[in-house]
Amino acid sequence: MGFIYLEIINFVKSEAEVEDELDKVFFMLKNMSTLKTLPRIMNSTVFQRFFQLANYAKLTKEERTMYDISLKRKWDAEAVRMYQEGLEKQLKEAIREAKKAEKEAKRVSITAKAEGKAEGLAEGEYKKAIETALNLTKLGLSVEQIAEATGLSIEEIEKLK
Repeated sequence: MGFIYLEIINFVKSEAEVEDELDKVFFMLKNMSTLKTLPRIMNSTVFQRFFQLANYAKLTKEERTMYDISLKRKWDAEAVRMYQEGLEKQLKEAIREAKKAEKEAKRVSITAKAEGKAEGLAEGEYKKAIETALNLTKLGLSVEQIAEATGLSIEEIEKLK
């Protein structure tokens, strides 16, 4: 195992002469104290993050505290916004489900009304047939004739007597 020592002061390439990633790292380390903006050749996310950290390190203690508070407020605001979006999404979904349930309830109600109406009509027809059968019995018609006229069974007519 060996060590390689590099004296940054001996790195003399200019921005135009930088060729590979290692040259970019050395250029950044040597010129960091004088750079106001990130050079165009270092547009990768690694160098952008490195430049941000270096700028943060340059801040005084008070500036760093203010920056941290500002950053925390930004994160808090973003968390609140995301929470509100989640609530709005849940509310929209609940409204959609409520409307769906309301439509289903109306459909069931209409079906139940129709079934109730049909049952009522059938019961009314049955009562009318029994009433007619009683009247025809009073007139002296035979059970077979009454069954044919009313649509009732012979057993039902005999029960009426």
